[in-house]
Amino acid sequence: MKLTERADAAREKGPQHRFDKHAPVLGAVKIDYSEPAAAKTAVRPLSISAADVQSLLVPVPLPVPVPVVAPAPPVDPLAEIKERAAQELFERIGTRLNDPSLSEEQLHAYARAELGNIVSAEQVPLSSDERSRLIAEIDADVLGYGPLDVLLADEAVSEIMVNGHEQIFVERNGRLSLSPSRFTSEAQLRRVIERIVSKVGRRIDESSPLVDARLADGSRVNAIIPPLAVDGSSLTIRKFSREPLTVTDLIEFGTLSADMAELLDACVKAKLNIIVSGGTGTGKTTLLNVLSGYIPPDERIITIEDAVELQLQQEHVIRLESRPANIEGKGEITIRDLVRNSLRMRPDRIVIGECRGGESLDMLQAMNTGHDGSISTVHANSPRDAIARLETLVLMAGMDLPLRAIREQIASAIDVIVQISRLKDGTRCVTHVTEVQGMEGEIVTLQDAFVFDHGAGTDADGHLLGHAVATGVRPRFADKFRDLGIELSPGIFQAELTTRAQR
Repeated sequence: MKLTERADAAREKGPQHRFDKHAPVLGAVKIDYSEPAAAKTAVRPLSISAADVQSLLVPVPLPVPVPVVAPAPPVDPLAEIKERAAQELFERIGTRLNDPSLSEEQLHAYARAELGNIVSAEQVPLSSDERSRLIAEIDADVLGYGPLDVLLADEAVSEIMVNGHEQIFVERNGRLSLSPSRFTSEAQLRRVIERIVSKVGRRIDESSPLVDARLADGSRVNAIIPPLAVDGSSLTIRKFSREPLTVTDLIEFGTLSADMAELLDACVKAKLNIIVSGGTGTGKTTLLNVLSGYIPPDERIITIEDAVELQLQQEHVIRLESRPANIEGKGEITIRDLVRNSLRMRPDRIVIGECRGGESLDMLQAMNTGHDGSISTVHANSPRDAIARLETLVLMAGMDLPLRAIREQIASAIDVIVQISRLKDGTRCVTHVTEVQGMEGEIVTLQDAFVFDHGAGTDADGHLLGHAVATGVRPRFADKFRDLGIELSPGIFQAELTTRAQR
């Protein structure tokens, strides 16, 4: 019996069926692998057309990434009313905006009265709070600085940076953050810029698209407009405190130590020539204000600046400010012109807000010709860089002087370099008080009296634990203090003999 026949019999008779014991064993069975004729006729080959194959090959769609949409700025429901009311107010009081017979208070009172009539004519149902807020915002837009008024009134804000009308950044405690305030349009931002610069006799337009100005409280303003500012007008305001900072404030802030303050007080009273060196935004002008406060009240002081920022408290102060060229390109008065003119004004002290050009040569000559006790600032990252920077600025004066002659002028004129820096945790600190000792060969020799200890590490909040420490070297100008009767604390120059582990 074949194997296939046995399988068929098993299927017919059930599992109880037993194969014949006398049947040949499996190994002796000759298996026929040929297909039966019935099977050949029953099985049909599977035929699939090309169209069926294409229909089966359906591509599986890949997931499409959902774009991240930035949250839309909050919509002011009163924006349209504000725009119409502001335009109507401009038409009504446009001729009185520049009326010199009206004081600022009278102009604001007149504008608020007109605004009340304009808002009432709109016939929009508003609550008393909404009406007051609407009038205040339109008044700020037309006569004030728009959304900047709130930031200017915030004492915690030290700097305002407007990057186009839709983006305003502010600095608080040395940290930058995005403010929710914004301008409604580029036109509103341009109106605010023009209002600021026009009050100090400056102008800004396509022929003169950048300007330095100041606010009434002395805050420094820089504005730049298209075509130089590609993404829209940019405005930067560096605020000044309502009350000038004193040396006590700087000691409390950790900007300088009490020993450094005592030394700088002695340097100013001994009429040493001082250069305050530092980067942008490090507090050079603030420190210059503090140093100027050490000048005795019976001396005649002349300050020279691009935009008046210094807030000297002495009575006998003459403030001079440079002037840009007019629309015809004439009438420019530079810092260098003012320095030359100040020498004929019988100054006891000359305080220059910043040396950034050829006026450096005139300043050095003034320091070397009897005008001791002068103070100025320069952009540099270290005392050594300040010397190199002054060399470059003197060369910008256009005088063909040999480098050694310039270095001799610097070494002879400058006595002290005070370096102030913005540290990585955002704080501002005096990192060097350095004496200019003279020349050795072709090099101006410097000697640090105080340096900042960067090896003290940081605390859990990331704030630096270091502070300025004495190097243990007594400056040569300390002998001049003794000759003038200026006394210093005995251990002011004594170095701190502590290790980092002891801290």
